[in-house]
Order: sequence, then C-alpha cells, then structure tokens
Amino acid sequence: MVEEKTEYFDVLIPPGVPRSVIYDITDRFEVEIVNRKRMMKFANMDGDIRELLAFRCTRDTAEQVQAYMLSELEKFIAE
Repeated sequence: MVEEKTEYFDVLIPPGVPRSVIYDITDRFEVEIVNRKRMMKFANMDGDIRELLAFRCTRDTAEQVQAYMLSELEKFIAE
C-alpha cells in the first residue's frame, strides 16, 4: 500500500501584522506557525536576510488563510 504524503505550503506573515490577527488565524484554521528566512528588498533592509513567521498548512487552507489575513488587515487599516 502506497502512503500519500501531504504537501504543505507556507503563507508568509508580513511584518507588522497585528498579533490579534495571527492568534485569530491559529484558532480558526489548522495551521502551524514556522520561521522562514527571507531576503528583504525594501527601505533600509535591501538585501538583509530576516526570519519571518509563516503559517504552514495544506494548499486549500493556505488559500483560505491568505484571503482571510488580507481581509482582516484591510479592516484593521480602515479603523
């Protein structure tokens, strides 16, 4: 019997996302928070490698998490 391996995707959490949004996503969706090293290319961080947080989950969940996070950020900015 061949065991199917689940493929996981990372949704990067942009710097500045409120903790309340991160906590809400971890409560609503089946995700794991992981660290990802990423080269930054803006402002005074051009070329700096930083550790960013990411949500690790299946593809369907990743798409839902991304849409939800953007929606919540838009609400937060509008306040």
